[in-house]
Amino acid sequence: MTPSIPAPAPAKPGLGSRLAALSRVVELGPGRVNPTLLGEAQQVLQRAGDRLKLSSEHTVVALAGGTGSGKSSLFNAISGLELSPTGVRRPTTARTHACVWGLEGAGPLLDWLQIQWRHRFARASALDKGDSQFHGLILLDLPDHDSIRALTDHEADRLIKIADLVVWVLDPQKYADASIHSRYVRELAGHDAVTVFVLNQADRLSREELAECVSDLTALLKREGLDNPMVVTTSAVTPGGADGLKAVIAAAVSRRRVAIRRLEADVERMARHLGPLMPPGEGTGVPAAVDAARRVGLTDALCDAVGVPALGEAMENVYAARSEDYVGWPYTRWLRRLGGDPLKSLRLGDLRQDIRELTAGTIGAQPAEVDNAIDALADGLSVGMHDAWRAGLRQAARSRAAELPGVLSEEMAQAAPRLDRVPGSWRLLKAWQYLLVVLFVFGVAWMGTALLDGVLGLMRMPAALSAFGDAKMLPWAGVTAVAALGLGLVSAVVGRNLVVTGASSERERLERDMRRRIGQVAENMVIAPVEQELRRHHEFYTAMRTLRGPQAKPGFRFTPAGQSAPR
Repeated sequence: MTPSIPAPAPAKPGLGSRLAALSRVVELGPGRVNPTLLGEAQQVLQRAGDRLKLSSEHTVVALAGGTGSGKSSLFNAISGLELSPTGVRRPTTARTHACVWGLEGAGPLLDWLQIQWRHRFARASALDKGDSQFHGLILLDLPDHDSIRALTDHEADRLIKIADLVVWVLDPQKYADASIHSRYVRELAGHDAVTVFVLNQADRLSREELAECVSDLTALLKREGLDNPMVVTTSAVTPGGADGLKAVIAAAVSRRRVAIRRLEADVERMARHLGPLMPPGEGTGVPAAVDAARRVGLTDALCDAVGVPALGEAMENVYAARSEDYVGWPYTRWLRRLGGDPLKSLRLGDLRQDIRELTAGTIGAQPAEVDNAIDALADGLSVGMHDAWRAGLRQAARSRAAELPGVLSEEMAQAAPRLDRVPGSWRLLKAWQYLLVVLFVFGVAWMGTALLDGVLGLMRMPAALSAFGDAKMLPWAGVTAVAALGLGLVSAVVGRNLVVTGASSERERLERDMRRRIGQVAENMVIAPVEQELRRHHEFYTAMRTLRGPQAKPGFRFTPAGQSAPR
């Protein structure tokens, strides 16, 4: 039966979009993703960018294997020429050899592969052109991966990572070699479609032994993480012994898609490695911005840390106490002054000093309470985040925490009103009250004059003022005094009500202004860096979802004839 090359499940949509997503992950990942992983992802992006710029009409197939596996013999058998040296005592490949079917456009690709000119060979006969099954093939014979020469070992590693299709040549005695499985095979999970395992030297085994080796190797590869490993048996010394491998390579070359599949497999591998950063459902409940409720909550907490409610209340009390000098009934005010400072009678304690310190800018926010407010915001927003992003969000929220108390204190000082500011209405009420005082004094003096002159006759008023001494005017004098006194008391009550209303309005205005200022400070120094980190988190996980793509669906197997059949 003709062997077939496995194809992956249908490619996750858009290699270009997945590469763009991986690029975005690399851009947003520093500080949140392991630097080693970011370095690997950057290498994948570099390789993909380089490969996509080069010939899409050529397929790079690399023969890899250990010393004595027979890969050079297979290389010669496939190419039909003795191009790669073979030996008996120490059959070691020291440099990569390349055989090219179709030279046009292959030069830049061979340069990128860093194949030396003297090790490049071309199949340019008439049989290798046009519809040749190998037209567009670049076949590489890599240095032995277990070479004792560090240079060639590094070269093999480099080319294994960038070849479109890797053919691992194993011999029946060392196919379970730990060096191959630990260094390479375990890293090939997801690369089934661009990896072929060749069990060479099949001529040394009986049919039963060969079947057992194939079964054992397949089981071993599955345990290493390959879902659908492809195993081909070959014999470089038997006529037609490499036909099965030739058919597999011809099928890959004819599709002209192996390079894309290799890049898709590399991207898929990075998606798996980055997967622990995004467990199922992770990041889905994290907001991309700070909502209005949390903004208000932060402003409230910072207002409490600064003491806005207490200072507003103190300002209201001081406002009311100072109004006594202007809107109260003067006689009552004079009597209160005999009893001491009106602020002491209100038992305001040190509030006046607090207000003076506030206007001088010496009252500061409580750093501990400010820190608690910031931490509460960060903790609330980071629910559902990966630990690395949670720490990053907290760090962003606290990026300006050290200077925040000082800025809040400065804003409070600018918002505080002057203590010597006197509303114009207070001055009008004071003038009115003193007018009533004069009128009351006049009424009392008139009553005394009328009583002494008109009733008792104890004094005589001048002729020009004789009307004030008439006993008949005594009731009018009394009415004048009583009216002045009543109007004064009513004015005092009305003025007090106006002061209470004004004090409340002043407090509301002050607190509103302070909240506005504190809210703006919170927006600039806390919310802005937090939202920048949230946007970074949102963009990172959006890129991660694009990189991971949808779940794979049942795929197909491509046969050498180019037909597909359900797997």
